[in-house]
Amino acid sequence: MPAPIATANPVTHTALLGLGAYRPRRVVPNAEIVDAINSSDEWIQTRSGIKSRGWADLEETIVSMSVAASRDALAAAGLEAGQIDAVVLATSSQMVLGPSAGAVVATELGMHDTAAYDISAGCAGFCYALGNAASLVRAGQARHVLVIGVERLSDLLDPTDRTCAFIFADGAGAVVVGPADAEGIGPVAWGSDGTQTEAIKQDKDFKQYFAEVAAAEASGGTTERPYIRMNGSAVFRWAVTFLEKACRDALEKSGITAGDLDAFVPHQANSRITDALIRTLGLPETVAVARDIVETGNTSAASIPMAMEQLLRSGGAKPGDTALLLGFGAGLAYAGQVVRLPAIV
Repeated sequence: MPAPIATANPVTHTALLGLGAYRPRRVVPNAEIVDAINSSDEWIQTRSGIKSRGWADLEETIVSMSVAASRDALAAAGLEAGQIDAVVLATSSQMVLGPSAGAVVATELGMHDTAAYDISAGCAGFCYALGNAASLVRAGQARHVLVIGVERLSDLLDPTDRTCAFIFADGAGAVVVGPADAEGIGPVAWGSDGTQTEAIKQDKDFKQYFAEVAAAEASGGTTERPYIRMNGSAVFRWAVTFLEKACRDALEKSGITAGDLDAFVPHQANSRITDALIRTLGLPETVAVARDIVETGNTSAASIPMAMEQLLRSGGAKPGDTALLLGFGAGLAYAGQVVRLPAIV
């Protein structure tokens, strides 16, 4: 008879133990970009709710922003880097295929021989990563997991693109996930719709781009680098018709009703989408709603942790409050869960 294989030691409950965020030093108001996209401050605010956004300087990298946010998350959780067993990093703007940003961040934080990997799920990336982390802790594969959402989307923007140049921005947010006496992270409700890939995508793959570069070098011509493109109308239609179900699935899986919520932290994609979700869910006026998009823009995978941090720092919500998180975007993909809000530094 073969020798039995040991199992990990599972835990029953998980929670967000600490939260940190990093916002780029450079704040870019609408006035700075309107001429290039032939637009106006009024048009941008009406269409998206955005007044300004943060764009990273050269030294504010995927890694450096992640490290800064993670240090604050660790401090809020009262933990040292050496107590982290795994790092799960969500991003869509890492400009190299390897090594993973998560592995480099772990090393920069002083971790040694720590599991680390990246997740690419667009604007739903943080909630996907959070679902992964909670499962790792529950299964006993890790006691503490560092979850990071980070983007430098300014690297991927065509500054003349009227559909994208005013929306996307940079930044990082991080949380520490660990065991708890009572449940602090509900089951994830997630999914994707690959028929909607044209709604948000990179406009050419690198194989095509490299072939164009080679042809341009041979002929003395030029080519255009890949950029992120978005069909805003298609995303809006999908969001307002589909995401109500996603929110209700997350609430139902957690045994929570809309009336039990203290806060709602949707992906900061567009203020009009947020308003539509509030109406369709029938959220009470007592529910605090994250509106970080106004000053921060759409930071994709970094959006939800940054919005949580802003909501807590502003006093709109407090640690321990019950919040519904919902990430959605490129894929098109979505993920959401009910959580107890964590501490911040």
